[in-house]
Amino acid sequence: MNQKVKNLIQKLGEAIHESVSESEDIAGVVKNIREQGFDVLLMLEATIGLNEVEAEADEATEGAEEGTTGPFTSNDVSFLKSLRISLTEDESTDDTDSTDTTEA
Repeated sequence: MNQKVKNLIQKLGEAIHESVSESEDIAGVVKNIREQGFDVLLMLEATIGLNEVEAEADEATEGAEEGTTGPFTSNDVSFLKSLRISLTEDESTDDTDSTDTTEA
């Protein structure tokens, strides 16, 4: 990854931090929690994933060839499978049979 992209990612992290720390909504809720006798430590984790545009288009094409539908890359499909989420539409849209037809 080139230095310009690394700098942009760092700026994105700083912008997220600034948005959270300056949020009036968050400050109000934190104030209410403190009024209830608690101290607040807010820690947020942001995961930033990058895919080059050309590579993503190629992966989407490959996914379509493998029988997947939609704007999913092979990484998307792998992630959904790790959560045991099926991409087949016929199971979710068929109202006549509500039994589980998951293949082993």
